[in-house]
Formats: sequence, C-alpha cells, structure tokens
Amino acid sequence: MSEQTEQTQSGGVVIVGAGMAGVQTAVALREQGWSGPVTLLGAEPHQPYDRPPLSKAVLLGKAEDSAFDVDFEGLGIELRLGVEVTGLRAAERELDTEAGPVPYEVLVLATGAEPLTLPGSEGVQGVHLLRTLDDAARLRPVLAQAPATVVVGAGWIGAEFATAAREAGCAVTVVEAADRVLAGALPAEVAAPMARWYEEAGAALLTGAKVASVESGRVLLADGRELPAGAVVVGIGARPATRWLADSEVGLGPDGSVTADAYLRTSLPGVYAVGDCASFPSGRYGARLLVHHWDNALQGPRVVAANIVAGAAVQVYDPVPYFWSEQFGRFVQYAGHHAGADELMWRGDPAEAAWSVCWLRAGALVAVLAVGRPRDLAQGRKLIESGAPVDPAKVSDPATPLKSALV
Repeated sequence: MSEQTEQTQSGGVVIVGAGMAGVQTAVALREQGWSGPVTLLGAEPHQPYDRPPLSKAVLLGKAEDSAFDVDFEGLGIELRLGVEVTGLRAAERELDTEAGPVPYEVLVLATGAEPLTLPGSEGVQGVHLLRTLDDAARLRPVLAQAPATVVVGAGWIGAEFATAAREAGCAVTVVEAADRVLAGALPAEVAAPMARWYEEAGAALLTGAKVASVESGRVLLADGRELPAGAVVVGIGARPATRWLADSEVGLGPDGSVTADAYLRTSLPGVYAVGDCASFPSGRYGARLLVHHWDNALQGPRVVAANIVAGAAVQVYDPVPYFWSEQFGRFVQYAGHHAGADELMWRGDPAEAAWSVCWLRAGALVAVLAVGRPRDLAQGRKLIESGAPVDPAKVSDPATPLKSALV
C-alpha cells in the first residue's frame, strides 16, 4: 500500500447521498479492501432504497418498500440518515449540515437528481411528483381510488406512471408539450410506434399540448382545453441535485452536473462524483455524458472505489450506457449512445410485439434499442463494447443473431 493510500485511509471517506450510487460506493470500498472509516449521509429518514420499483410495485401496493439488502453495520459503514448537506468548505475539508459540520479526507458526491417541477403547480392540491418513497406513499392511496389522472410528460417516467395508473383502473390522459413522445431521447421515426402503445393501453395522449395552469381538480391547456384531474403527476425530467454546491469550488456544467473527469474526480482534490449528479467524458463516444439511469449508478461506484483505494487515478470510467423501462406490457431496453450515428437500421416490424433498432457509426454498432428482444440487447451491448465493424445486412436481418454480425 502506498504512503498516499495509508494517509487517506486514516482520514476516511464521506459519501453524500444514500441512493444507489452512494450505497454501491460504500459497499465497493469495503469489497476492494478499504479499511478506513466510511460514512454515508442520506437526506431522507428511510433506510436506503432502490428507486425503480417506486413507479411499479411500491406504487401499486405490491411491495411496501425497496430497501437495499445491505448489512451496513456488518460492513463497518456508518449510516447517518435524515442528514441534509447544505454546503461544502473545501479549504477546511468540511461539509455543512443541519446537524453540524462533518469533516472528510476523501469525499464522494452521489446526490442523484431531483425532479423538475411544473411552474405554477407547487402547493396545488392533487399534484404529485414521483421520485422518493414518500412520494410513492402519498400517491398510492390516491391511485387506489382510481381518479381521472393527468400525467404531464411523455418521457420514460411518464410512460411508466401512465402504465401503473391504467393498471390501477384510472382514466389517464398524458399531456406532452413536444410534438411527440420521448422527444428528448429518441429520433421521431423510432418514437412514433411507441406512441401507439398509449392508445392500445387505453390512455389518451395529447402531444403539442402545453399546460397553462394547474388548479385543484383540473388542468388547463394553453389552447383553452380543460382536463378533469383528480390527480396530476408531473414527469417532465430531472436535474442533478447539486444546488447546494453552487457556492463551492466544485466545477458544475451548464446542466448543473458535477463535471467529473475520466476517473470520476471533480475539480477539487480528494473529491469524486458519481451517478445522476455527475457528467463524465466518454472516450468511446467523444462526448461528455450525463446519464440518469440505474446502471450508471451501479457501475460508476466500482471505479470510484478503485481509485480511492489505490490513492491514484488507476481506472477510467467509460461505460456503454444502459437502461430499461417497463411500460404498457413491454420491456424496453437501450444500450449505447446514438448521437453521432450515421446509420439507423430496423430489426423487425415496429407494428409487432418485438423489434429492435440499431445505430451504426463508421460501420460499428454504437447503440441498440430492443423492445421485447433481450437477446438483441445483450449481444448488441457486447458488440458496442468491442467497437468491431459489423455487416449491415446481418444487423438488419432480425432472424440473424447480432453476435453473428461481426465482419
């Protein structure tokens, strides 16, 4: 062990944020041999939990919570819940919290993201966000009464919530300001068949519809239409939860993300950032990526832990981004990053239950979207990781396994 590592381990690691990224960083530190103190600070009072089930099992009453199965005490991880961090003083290597200052030797920022609110809807009765366990707890009994529900936003979260609301028996109207679903995520031609899923599920979809105001019991649109709403759920995106860092010396990007380097280090010595709150440079894609998905919060901590334990920059973080979404009876998976692709290829008919889309750049696969074709996703992800050229004819043939498309 190097002298630098010994010195660091004597001081200990403080992790801000007890979501997936924070918990996995703490666990990875122990798995990789870190023997010094590890303190995990969580703003919520609940035992750390996983978020994806909130829009599914927890919301529909099929599960009470989704707590991580981690023995914090057994791992020697000090878990401090209900502690909100309000500031960072780099010169003193201290965090400001309502419970008093918390010193650190090494700091990991894992604060995740916070949902965007609909202007003018704050404090209006019947308006809900869905980001925390408390949000799900408040919304679950509402859905059980099957009210007319308006979902604002036709992105991934909006679709998942609309799915749950329909399963609960609610009449659902989804309102999207853009002219199509998933406008910020997928090309129009790929998103188009997914818009049909709403109607098939019995949910009304209004695109190009801007919300003018939300009142108790109704939503008013900019074109004068009025929608009855016993419940309104806002799912219009999220931003990194980094407002508390505004006056610190931590470098933030225009999108509010902590600008981490390839080793997930921030602009401050001894401070790392991981998960939804951090962007990182991808050598694979030649772009800085901000990935708000579960897999990123699972993979990044292993790199952070390796670099902390080594006391040096030893591992680069350059993943193939991956996420999934369960909506309207379909399992949708995506791997890669299609911006910059020069060719889009279909595998199968999007009118059918299962199909995929592949994106190529300079003859190599860079992204794949799979609907009900998990094998395409698994094999495509490996092809993306390899960066090897593929045969377009084989890629476009849904009967040919993607792994056989290598040139």
